Formats: sequence, C-alpha cells, structure tokens
Amino acid sequence: MNLHPYLVLIRPANIVTAMSDILAGAAIAGCFFELNTPSLLNLIFLLLSTSCLYAGGIVFNDIFDLDIDRTERPERPLPRGQVSLKNARFFGITLLLTGILLSFLSHVESGFIAIFIALSALLYDRYTKDFLVIGPLNMGICRGLNLILGMSILSLNTHPHLIWICLIPVIFIAAITLTSKGEVLGNNTSALVMALTLDVAVTCLLVGIGILGWMDIWMSGPFIILWIGINGKAKLKAILKNNPKLIKVAVKMGVLSLIPLNASYVAGFGHWSLGLGTLLLLPISLVLAKRFSVT
Repeated sequence: MNLHPYLVLIRPANIVTAMSDILAGAAIAGCFFELNTPSLLNLIFLLLSTSCLYAGGIVFNDIFDLDIDRTERPERPLPRGQVSLKNARFFGITLLLTGILLSFLSHVESGFIAIFIALSALLYDRYTKDFLVIGPLNMGICRGLNLILGMSILSLNTHPHLIWICLIPVIFIAAITLTSKGEVLGNNTSALVMALTLDVAVTCLLVGIGILGWMDIWMSGPFIILWIGINGKAKLKAILKNNPKLIKVAVKMGVLSLIPLNASYVAGFGHWSLGLGTLLLLPISLVLAKRFSVT
C-alpha cells in the first residue's frame, strides 16, 4: 500500500500548526507551571488528538471538493485516483473518531470539545465554505475551539476569564480564509485588505492582553513581531501584485505564521524559552510545506 497519497491528502505542514495551538492553550491554562507525569500524558493525548482531528477535517474537505478539484486542483490524490473515494471516507471517519477518543482519554471536557471541533470542521467542509462571511467565521471557530482544547488540559473552570482569548485565532483564521478566496483565479484585493484589517485587530488584542497583565508582553513581543513579519509581508505582496501565485504564498505563510503566534502565547503565559521551543515547530512545518501543499 502506497502511503504517500494519504500523506498528501492530510497536508502534514498544516497539522504541525494545529499542534502549536495545543501548546499555546496549555500555556494559557498554566499547565507548564505544574507539568507532572499525568499532565504530560494528557498533553500528549491532546497533541495526537488535534493531529487526527485536523487531518480528518482536511480529508473531508477534499472529499466534498472532489468535483471542483477535478478542474482546479487535478494534482490532488482524489482527482488523480491515487486514493479512492471509499478509502478516503473511511480514512477521514477513522481520523475524526480517533481524535475524539484521544481527547476523552485526556479529560471528559476535552472529549466534548473535540466533538464540537469535528462537527465544526464538517460543517465548514460541506456547507459554509463558499459563504463570504459565514465560511471564514466557521473556519476560525474550528481554530478557536482547538485553542480551547489545549486549555482544557486543566479544567476550564480554573481560568474562565481566559477563554475569550480564543477569539484571536477565530479572527486570524477568518483573515486567512478570506485571503484564500482568490487562490485559483486571483483578483481578491478587497478580501486581502479586509484580511489585513483583521490582522491589525489581532495585534491590538494581543497588546490588550499584555496591558491587562494576563500575558507578559515583553516575553511574547519578539514572537508577535515575527508573526507580523511572516504574515503581513506575504499579504502586502499579494495586495500589491494580485495574482494566484502570490495569493497562495500569502495563504501558506499565514497558516505557517500560526506557529510564532502560538509561540507568543507560550512565551507570554509561560516563559520565552518555552516559546522558543514552540517556535522550533516552524522549521519542521516549513520543511513539510516544501513536500506537501498548505491550505
């Protein structure tokens, strides 16, 4: 059995960014201040869970987009016939169910959050993707829930005031999803400008968290600047020269920039050294992005 088409199907570089969500959520919850064997085991369960959930969502994205991909992305495994539709469905269902089960092994609370993530991903894949406002918002909710999944490593009752931080990935992923609207045909300058405006809102929220004293802005600052540089530069280039190639780069760099963004939480709620450790996921994701597409 050739596993390579299945790896192409799940977009491994994207999965690494989902793992950084979990590390960020765990840091926000204060997990790294009292990391013991049970907490470490729960963290591993959640990292594996998000990998399966994200991969499952991506697989169903390609399943529901098969007719479109036959024209727009004929190189993908399903339109090329490298993976059958039947096998893809079985693969996607197995991934989602495994992700949910792994979350329940961490906490019951985590398990229910995982169910909501799976349902939100399927809702986006099947119904909301093509809507200008609802689609990006739906995808953002998936990432916001993923951050909460990381926070659930400790009971959410211990830090209810921090849950609203999940709005940041909701806004940022909505911005990336808006950017992706012109991946094939281009001509999406207005969507890119709106996406960049949302990025500015995210920056303001990050500074606001620092001002409130919830996050150490001096620890997280360098990581925030790196996120702005990676993400903002690519979007500006795509605005100035609005063609599919640069838009795809903007989407790719936006997704990968989630790692320094999440590293900023880890540094700000934990320590800069932990943030640096999280940032090491970036070169891994970049290497994978050279071999597998990012969306």
